[in-house]
Amino acid sequence: MSKTFRPYEPDQEFLMPASMREWLPSGHLAYFVSDLVDSLDLSSIMERYTDEERGYPPYHPQMMVKVLLYAYCVGVPSSRKIAKRLEEDIAFRVLAANNTPDFRTISDFRKNHLQALAALFLEVLKLCQKAGLVKLGHVSLDGTKIMANASKHKAMSYKRMKEEEARLNAEIQDLLKKAEAVDEEEDRRYGKSKRGDELPKELAFREGRLKKIKEARVALEAEARAEVEQTQGTGKKTTGVPEDKAQRNFTDPESHIMPAPGGKHFVQAYNAQAAVDSAHQVIVAADVTDQPSDKGQAVPMMKQVKANTGQLPRQMSADAGYFSSDAVKDLTADGIDVYMPPDRMPHAYKMPAAPRGRIPKGLSIVDRMRRKLRTKQGRKRYGLRKELPEPVFGQIKQARGFRQFLLRGRVKVRCEWRFICTGHNMLKLFGARNSGLLGQEFWSQTSPA
Repeated sequence: MSKTFRPYEPDQEFLMPASMREWLPSGHLAYFVSDLVDSLDLSSIMERYTDEERGYPPYHPQMMVKVLLYAYCVGVPSSRKIAKRLEEDIAFRVLAANNTPDFRTISDFRKNHLQALAALFLEVLKLCQKAGLVKLGHVSLDGTKIMANASKHKAMSYKRMKEEEARLNAEIQDLLKKAEAVDEEEDRRYGKSKRGDELPKELAFREGRLKKIKEARVALEAEARAEVEQTQGTGKKTTGVPEDKAQRNFTDPESHIMPAPGGKHFVQAYNAQAAVDSAHQVIVAADVTDQPSDKGQAVPMMKQVKANTGQLPRQMSADAGYFSSDAVKDLTADGIDVYMPPDRMPHAYKMPAAPRGRIPKGLSIVDRMRRKLRTKQGRKRYGLRKELPEPVFGQIKQARGFRQFLLRGRVKVRCEWRFICTGHNMLKLFGARNSGLLGQEFWSQTSPA
């Protein structure tokens, strides 16, 4: 007796039109992203199409936003990979309703609407607040290095720029003399009818490289002069001349060489900042800096938290890289209970117990903070720093595989980072819905009429 199998007929045609709503489970992330985007304000994107005069209609912006957001949520930010998924992946096909924009169309849409896409961070954050996922009892701040869309081998130090500029100038002058000698010889041999203005390949290469080096050198010198102006009256000594080791990248000049996580090697990168709320690991503020150090970021990031959510957190924690006496003083004056060590602490470091007795009068901000972090509550509050932003960065970089920016320049990179954080917060909303934290009432108020 032969074995009976379930029907398998690859060439079977559908007798009735198929509904794409049947292609995925009802609780799939793609449907959640679609419904949520329908509730967002996309007017700033739609306005750009008001005076559209091209003959062939563009792809619907709502569809493009859904596809991009879903792509970032599942770790597929590359426009080429998105285009491939639109042909092969059921979830992408459902979101796009079987539209298949090519990778260039996807890339151009992202570039053309970058500011508007970054603004969705605030809209999604407001929904997280409305859903009760943001409490602002404790916010932890941290930064992570994300590689720039540039190779560190395309960077050059100020010292080497001067050396290369001198060498290239000498080589160009030598090539010009040789070219002039060749012209004279050819004039004698063939007459003066030859144009003689063809640029030798080796000369074009050197002139192009010399131009780039000059531009980079001038930019470094301008930064050094700007630093002099910024530090006037602060007592900090600056010469107005770049240090020999100061570097600039030719591909993305605004990125810098920074120590990679772990500090064992260096990468061409940006320093991505995130302030994370303790209730559900929702990102409440996101920014990008071109400075390897986190110093000076604590106060601006807390101001961004207030601008985004309408209030400051009751407590905040950050590692020693953010510490300065002025920062602690300013944040405390704003009513924030600060947990920020003045000394670097290894992960395995065990904090000693706090000394008994009253706090001595006249202790400096540094010594007060050291004493505060040695208390039972201080150790517990500071420990939240490891439980909040570090897992968030792990989810973004490890789970979703986002380790390198696709765009170049600090403004574009900042927008891209906020869009990445938007995807993170959307996943927090999705998880809250699936776990039953959010009732049907919330979704009925959120969904479009």
